[in-house]
Amino acid sequence: MTTATQLPIPKHFKPETVGEVWRVPYQVRATEAKAWANTHHLSAAAIDRTRICLLAIDVQNTFCIPEFELFVGGRSGMGAVEDNVRLCEFIYRYLDRITQIALTMDTHSATQIFHSVFWVNPAGEHPPAMTMITLEDVEKGTWTVNPAVAAVLGQSGEALQDYARHYVRKLSYDSKFPLTIWPYHSMLGGIGHAIVSAVEEACFFHNIARQSQTLFEIKGGNPLTENYSVLKPEVLEDQHQQPIAHRNTAFLQTLLNFDAVVIAGQAKSHCVAWTIDDLLAEIQATDPALAQKVYLLEDCSSPVVVPDVVDFTDSAEAAFQRFAEAGMHVVQSTDPIENWLKR
Repeated sequence: MTTATQLPIPKHFKPETVGEVWRVPYQVRATEAKAWANTHHLSAAAIDRTRICLLAIDVQNTFCIPEFELFVGGRSGMGAVEDNVRLCEFIYRYLDRITQIALTMDTHSATQIFHSVFWVNPAGEHPPAMTMITLEDVEKGTWTVNPAVAAVLGQSGEALQDYARHYVRKLSYDSKFPLTIWPYHSMLGGIGHAIVSAVEEACFFHNIARQSQTLFEIKGGNPLTENYSVLKPEVLEDQHQQPIAHRNTAFLQTLLNFDAVVIAGQAKSHCVAWTIDDLLAEIQATDPALAQKVYLLEDCSSPVVVPDVVDFTDSAEAAFQRFAEAGMHVVQSTDPIENWLKR
């Protein structure tokens, strides 16, 4: 649907390339973006009267490009690619309305608690990807901490094993997902860690056309905890109640300072849902009315679906329903922004 308030899509955007990795021609796009701003009379983002933040969660190659490590296909099989076509189009149509874009980036190294090398069984074998490690597994010694990793992290094997037991117990008691051994993904410095090329290009075009700056928020680097949500790691304290991580209160406040926060990204069932959940918890503890400023781009996120193995679609839908009941708005990127911003 097109209205008089939507900008046209620039000719350089090619939807068929959204599922591919390529180099953004920055200087060419910068020149085009400046001309675009002049043609369409775009003002600097700093003077926006209504300040809108687009928060795009983990739109990285590792989750969004077919054949990469954790491609989020959804039930369609091409979910993240389809989502990012719509996300790019949303950015271009509303270049004049989006004040700032914030991109979260899942960021990992090899020796983290959710990676295979961290654990061994009595035979010295590492758990395969997608293994679920339970409290019972750790207590029975089915899986124990790899002593070599303990040394890398500057801990004794015994201390790290005690922490691992505490960690899976904490996940269980807090009704979190069981500790999952994920495939190596979003490795810092690797191509999987990078933002999807078409999304990066759209963000850069916005930077120049609106004289704005994309905010990059890194998460997931702590070796001792998972970090689905950009606002809070899964576990904050060790077995001695000493802090190992902290809530991301600075970024939370950045988001809440906007008049509207529009959220998209991957995966709807995991990092998106858990970020929104943490955002909602903070809002309800502060001022429940703030939920009204949050808009969820339902058609720009997909759940984790592995055919014949696992399908998180229903849990993702249930989470979004709960968010809506709390006052957040579930919207479509293809609906005119002025329609849903008036809600």
